[in-house]
Amino acid sequence: MTHLENIKKLFSKNFVESPLLESFEVGKIHLSSGKLVACDPLITNDMQPFTTKFPTGDFSVLLHKERESNCVAYAEIIFSNSEITDWKLATTAGQNIKELTEEEVFGYPVESGMGCFMDVDTQNNLNELEQRLYHSKGADFMGIYEEFFHDEFFDENGAIDQYAFLKPSENHSGTIFAFETGYGEGFYASYIAYDKDSTPVKIITEFIEIS
Repeated sequence: MTHLENIKKLFSKNFVESPLLESFEVGKIHLSSGKLVACDPLITNDMQPFTTKFPTGDFSVLLHKERESNCVAYAEIIFSNSEITDWKLATTAGQNIKELTEEEVFGYPVESGMGCFMDVDTQNNLNELEQRLYHSKGADFMGIYEEFFHDEFFDENGAIDQYAFLKPSENHSGTIFAFETGYGEGFYASYIAYDKDSTPVKIITEFIEIS
């Protein structure tokens, strides 16, 4: 079974039927332009958005954890409850699925152990925040993780949670949904479900393949 076939089996319904997964609705993400980015925000802050145009507004986000390890296996955004008629590997500009072999995928690398979903507008706000902090703090600037992300995940006693919603700009409604990725570092693909009108219904990023 290919990754895409497995995604179809797991996520084509409005609920996941797998004793190996535990699913949680964790909040809502705000997309301002519908140009969605998935990346490790610490190493690929210039990641291109997917070529598919998504709706704008606030949308439910789910995490699906592998029960045995309690690690994040899948991250999901739901755009509608329409019936799913097709699934495709998510791509960015210049990526051609026909050029892939059967076992190859497009996706994004993770080196920090953290991935995210965000609108491209929010990505721009994050980069602007990093530049402002760098210029204002100079040699005291510790990096965008320490300056912005760290406190949302950790306190002096250790980990608080496996995910967080963050706003890099007080003047913009866009949010970053950031979360731990599977067992850590890797290369992770996303898959988009469409309805009969070729409108996106949901997007899934896979970190641990559960079959």
